[in-house]
Amino acid sequence: MSTRGEGFEELRPLLFSIAYRILGSVSEAEDAVQETWLRYEESPTQPRSAKAFLSAVVTRISINVLRSARVRREEYVGPWFPEPLLTDPYQDPARSAELADSVSMAALLLLERLSPLERAVFVLREVFGFDFPEVASAVGRSEAACRQLAVRARRHMAEGRPRFEADRRERERLAGRFFHAFRDGDLDGLRKLLAADVHLVADGGGKTPLWGTGITGADNVTRVFAALAPPFARIGGVVEPHEVNGQPGAIFRDRDGKVVNTWALDILDGRVQTIRTVLNPDKLGHMGPVADAWAVLREANKARRPTD
Repeated sequence: MSTRGEGFEELRPLLFSIAYRILGSVSEAEDAVQETWLRYEESPTQPRSAKAFLSAVVTRISINVLRSARVRREEYVGPWFPEPLLTDPYQDPARSAELADSVSMAALLLLERLSPLERAVFVLREVFGFDFPEVASAVGRSEAACRQLAVRARRHMAEGRPRFEADRRERERLAGRFFHAFRDGDLDGLRKLLAADVHLVADGGGKTPLWGTGITGADNVTRVFAALAPPFARIGGVVEPHEVNGQPGAIFRDRDGKVVNTWALDILDGRVQTIRTVLNPDKLGHMGPVADAWAVLREANKARRPTD
């Protein structure tokens, strides 16, 4: 059993990464992986391929969870974003760029358009490179059916495939300049880094301050920054640059280090195209203690000066 447990731990990063891409939820992915272990532990026989067996189990669990989650997401208040993922535990140097882009907020939102089966097939085949017999075994469908599911999924994804700056180092450099300017309150510097039609949108789940369906346009977004950045700094707020879902981003913390929100940036053609912020406290707990966003906003408003 210890050998079985060690083998499972070696595969845990892969299992989590599969489940997260199917579910878009860190907590639900962790639960799916734990349930997979319980089923593996109770299995009376040792499968010929632990990877194939465990990948199939976690995929089927994730499909079932996603089917019930879709109903809740239809009733969600405001824009829905995946739970922020700070670090993808599964690494494959040969597919590092593909893996990072597949876990981006933009890509995960595209996956929401797919049926649960299409999503699972796409993740296994296109992201992790499973062959069709393995995919068929994992989702409980024939190889022919999985090929059709893959074709439909690829077509849907291609219609809205996110585009990012090809050079990841360039993305990181631009994001570094962006957050440095934000911390310094350099509004002119920020304005120059924004695309003309930049979109700032927040997921608060009806539980935090947000901006409706979002704010569009460089001038409008810059005005929001002008209202947010100086008072946030005055009350001891910290902007901590950090990769979020494989893309440049940041964690915003209050003076006590509690998480206020996360930002993830889509960068293309040397400009920030989209800023997605997750404020919903239910989606931030896996990163540590969560701040009261309303309290932070009230304190920031009090800290504003007449010129802000």
